[in-house]
Amino acid sequence: MRYGLKNDASEPAPAIFSEQEIQNADQLSRKPKEFVNSMKRMLSIVCVLATGIGGAAAAQAAAPSDTTTTAAAAGPTKIAVINFNGAVQQTNEFQRDIADLQKKYQPRIDELQKLNSAIEAEKKELQDGGSKLSDTDRQAKMQDIDSKTKDLQRKGEDLRNDEQEAGQQTFQQVGQKVFDVMTDYAKGHGYTLVLDAGQQNSGVAWAAENVNITKDVLEAYNAKAGIPAPTTVPAAPLPKPGAATAPHTSGSTAAHKPAVQH
Repeated sequence: MRYGLKNDASEPAPAIFSEQEIQNADQLSRKPKEFVNSMKRMLSIVCVLATGIGGAAAAQAAAPSDTTTTAAAAGPTKIAVINFNGAVQQTNEFQRDIADLQKKYQPRIDELQKLNSAIEAEKKELQDGGSKLSDTDRQAKMQDIDSKTKDLQRKGEDLRNDEQEAGQQTFQQVGQKVFDVMTDYAKGHGYTLVLDAGQQNSGVAWAAENVNITKDVLEAYNAKAGIPAPTTVPAAPLPKPGAATAPHTSGSTAAHKPAVQH
């Protein structure tokens, strides 16, 4: 829903260790540390949210129907822009659902932290008490560290995959409903084309504020959903650029570029 703790193996190891053993112990300690910090960040990013229903979808939002095509052709094209991903992530519903996901996965994060602490404690014991350990005990402890490190990595990967999948599903579910509200808003205000300026390569270098409908669509969605704003807002960064896919709709398409936000 990657772990940058500083390596504390900078102090000289007891002379009883061979150089290879020291390197092995150091490598074993770095993996779990980096791993746990990454999983902490993963919760705030459950949001790979790289579904980007914006882009092509936003351009299709105001795609004219057969009855409006003739009328639109007779007059000038009325264009709006929106930061679609930003609008989805700012909805009360999305923020509520992301907060629920964070609560759901927190026990697994705690388990990873506990396992990491156990690995660190064994690693320190191996370094500090090396001169008192027999070769057999030293090898057994290093094997235990290695086993726990692999377990930590496996559980972390499982958690990361589960978080990403849940985050994408949440974004898709809310995003499709925001898309529908955006479509109704665009048609109701006479727009014939909506460009997603919140995506890369959108081609939108600049747009006047009065054609940015992000805030209006967001407010319309929150009012329709009837979900109150959360008391605390979960950290949900914008989707990673270039990883967007649009929902299956027909009509023209638009490209992507982060440019206009509201």
